[in-house]
Amino acid sequence: MTTDRLDAKSRRVRAPARAGLRSLVRELAPFTAFLVWLWLEIPAQANAEPAVRVPALLIAAAYSVSFLAALIVGPRLRPASRVVVVAGLFALGLALPVLFRRPELLTLTAYAIAASVVLLPLRAAKWLGPGTAALLFGATTIARGSPDVSDTVLVGLLSLGLVSATQLSRTVAELRAARDQVRTLAVSEERGRVARDLHDLLGHSLTTITLKTGVARRLLESGRNAERALGEVREVEVLSRQALAEVRATVSDFRRTSLAAELAGVRGALETAGIRLTAPHAVDDVAVHLQQPFAFVIREATTNVIRHSGAGHCEIRLGETWVEITDDGTGSTAAPGNGLSGLADRLAGVDGRLTTGPASGGGFRVRAEVAGST
Repeated sequence: MTTDRLDAKSRRVRAPARAGLRSLVRELAPFTAFLVWLWLEIPAQANAEPAVRVPALLIAAAYSVSFLAALIVGPRLRPASRVVVVAGLFALGLALPVLFRRPELLTLTAYAIAASVVLLPLRAAKWLGPGTAALLFGATTIARGSPDVSDTVLVGLLSLGLVSATQLSRTVAELRAARDQVRTLAVSEERGRVARDLHDLLGHSLTTITLKTGVARRLLESGRNAERALGEVREVEVLSRQALAEVRATVSDFRRTSLAAELAGVRGALETAGIRLTAPHAVDDVAVHLQQPFAFVIREATTNVIRHSGAGHCEIRLGETWVEITDDGTGSTAAPGNGLSGLADRLAGVDGRLTTGPASGGGFRVRAEVAGST
């Protein structure tokens, strides 16, 4: 059993290593194929000039290995170290045309240019290609009396292609990162919406259910007014079914809270709690787009009145772009939590704000208003 476990663990360790090696091979394969050009050119030149054959092959080998190593290790280096690596590659690339005294071999600096595009900021790397092309143009003009236009154009086009491909690759990577961030923010926003909605509807519904079941229990324990106790239980059943339906609708984002229905609901809840309510019977004066957020404000505020205020009277006042709930309780409620924070978030979505604090005549006041309110 122990041997089997060790073998399984060893396989799990080797699997990521093999996957990483395969990924590295796939990434370096195009660049390794790119080196074929170097190893077709240099041996032919070295055979033509036996005196420099050995140093030429050694420089070509060092150039090849340094090029691949730069692509593997370079991205993990600090910026200053990357500059040193690119400078070393250019030195090796320039050594070959100097060794053979053939300026057209400056085209072999393409490997250093490719590494610079990968390792350096594009605003700096994009000038190395044109600079090398200009050097090739001038060197061939001096050495031959006429410029090597074809090789100059080759270096220029190669540099342009490398810069464009790298810029495109980086842009795609940035877009993918931005897409992932948007997806993460969307998930976070949806979670916040569901949490806020569940808090709003369950806080109110469960508070009302608790009050009504308490009334029914006391009536049944006293052995009197069983008919009223039965009525309270029926209302609890209706409320629980409504709460379940609202939870399902919230998860699907189909729930729409009606201001008129909310006023009717809090009236019954406050009455059960023994709190007298003064509130308008019509909501026609409230702007249509504000009725849903104001309904949530009324729900949360009256739930807090029932839970925390010890009030005997609650008043709800409505305007076109504002709503205010006051009570005559102890003048304080529970510390701001998910409920009030959720209301502030809802109101921010309609350019509104929430203010809470002691009422002028005692008790507590919650006021929501939207920009442009009077």
